[in-house]
Amino acid sequence: MTILVTGATGTVGGAVVDQLVSRGRKVRALTRNPDGARFPDGVEVVRGDLARPREWADALAGVTGVFLLAVLDSQEAAVTHAKSFMECAVRSGVGRVVFLSTDAVTVRRPGSHETHLAVERVIERSGLAWTHVRPGEFMANKLDVWAPSIRAEGVVRAAFPDAVGVPVHEADIAEVAVTALVDDGHTGRAYSISGPEALTHREQAAAIGTGLGRDLRFEAQTYGQARAGMISAGIPGEIAEYVLGYQAEYAQEPPSVRPDFAEVLGRPGRTLAQWAADHTAEFAA
Repeated sequence: MTILVTGATGTVGGAVVDQLVSRGRKVRALTRNPDGARFPDGVEVVRGDLARPREWADALAGVTGVFLLAVLDSQEAAVTHAKSFMECAVRSGVGRVVFLSTDAVTVRRPGSHETHLAVERVIERSGLAWTHVRPGEFMANKLDVWAPSIRAEGVVRAAFPDAVGVPVHEADIAEVAVTALVDDGHTGRAYSISGPEALTHREQAAAIGTGLGRDLRFEAQTYGQARAGMISAGIPGEIAEYVLGYQAEYAQEPPSVRPDFAEVLGRPGRTLAQWAADHTAEFAA
């Protein structure tokens, strides 16, 4: 019984691979660059791209379950590829699909949920057993936005210092996905996954400092200063605008801690301090 993991070198996909292996499952990792990929021993690595349908048949041969990402191009392209992939999955005898969606679908956030919702509908109409995993803000985003200044100066700079977030550990997202792939009782469910704590940006900076075992200074920024800082750190302007837009929304309408992770796993999720401790090397000067 082989499980195919798409996006296997990504933040969540890589954690899914590791956790499946730790549970003794046969894993086939789909990646566009197998020569440069590193996986645990025993993982079957295959070259493939979700945007190239001709590569799917071999990747799906003998597969019983799939961890699936969307092709985030246009909504039309995402739906087209999802339809083709699901048709191939049905022909190949796949029994179960777990889709990495977004909690923007849960709250119907305009401009952020439409593509993932459309792909969810394609999966639901396929006839296969399905589960949607809808995470909110990734803790891993802090590596792009805050890690450079933490490494260089021991400081976190951010706009909206009192905006509340509930970022989630990538390992928690993966754990829900893996549970839905290997255990019964999750078919037809959509799980919205948050972290276990609602924290302001100031509190998030302090939590990361706790995990790293060092004091971090927090400096509030204006919207323009934060945008310029992200761009200078290599984040594209449109992504910076997207992130700051979420933060502005959170300042007005704070997200809440969701119960789904604890309901599925029977325990609270991993904290931001624990996440920082797990990523000490990436924050090292």
